[in-house]
Amino acid sequence: MVGLGSPDDAAVWRLDGGRAVVVTTDFFTPIVDDPYDYGAIAAANALSDLYAMGATPIFALNVAALPIDLPPGVVEAMIRGGAEKVREAGAVVAGGHSVQDTEPKFGLVAVGLADVDNLLTKKGLHPGQLLVLSKPLGTGVTATALKRGQAEAGDVDEAVRWMKRLNAGASRLALEFGSRGATDVTGFGLLGHAREMAEASRVRLVFYGAAVPLLRGAARYAEEGFIAGGSQDNRDYFGPSVSFDPEVGETTKRLLFDAQTSGGLLFGIDSNRLPDVLAAAVLAGVDLWPIGRVEAGSGIHVEAGGWPASAA
Repeated sequence: MVGLGSPDDAAVWRLDGGRAVVVTTDFFTPIVDDPYDYGAIAAANALSDLYAMGATPIFALNVAALPIDLPPGVVEAMIRGGAEKVREAGAVVAGGHSVQDTEPKFGLVAVGLADVDNLLTKKGLHPGQLLVLSKPLGTGVTATALKRGQAEAGDVDEAVRWMKRLNAGASRLALEFGSRGATDVTGFGLLGHAREMAEASRVRLVFYGAAVPLLRGAARYAEEGFIAGGSQDNRDYFGPSVSFDPEVGETTKRLLFDAQTSGGLLFGIDSNRLPDVLAAAVLAGVDLWPIGRVEAGSGIHVEAGGWPASAA
């Protein structure tokens, strides 16, 4: 149902008339110092691709590349962090594979089940919808500041908490309120993944720059130039598809292209259902921010202001 011909977050194979198996994989080098947090973030990041497709995780396989001199306690903490995050998702780690390497790398092959009539895909947006996001931006600049020894401990702690958070609740709400268009915001940044959705759905996406949530400290790190190479690549590649109001500042542009790790779900919701989904999110303890709208047309535009009262 979904494969190499689509820019979606996972592969989808129909099992029978009502069910589909959804499969994805992701792994990366450490972005934080604590090995347990690193394992948990890597697992949450991989599982996020299932949630972005509307799937429920059922099992996962570890994928690890490990230096031969890495202390056993570090390896144990990393794998335990991943396993406990998978268990939190209601799934199990059923095996995996490791190889020797000069730098640690860890992640998952994640497998889930979905209803074939209720998949979330990047082509599921339509004009008249509003866009909501489930996590703040800024993990890229914060992680870069950490690598350079310039990040404040409280800012790192906040970023780690968000990166370890599963997107399960946001995915359930998206499905419950009729969304069919979603993605998770990761390495291509908000605007890169938005461009993919706009092209797949054949629509124009408009974002309210001042409405996009940010991690504490993210604006300062962006202003000070803690920009990862991947974030600059995002701007170089996706930038020609994006227009900005003249009032949109350089810091905002940097953060909208910021490469995220284990970022939030971005999904469309019919405008008349926005108040209900936001109320349900409060009751469920899920954070959701309305940040934009879907229009007829093509490309991406960023307005300078915040969320307008007339948008809902």
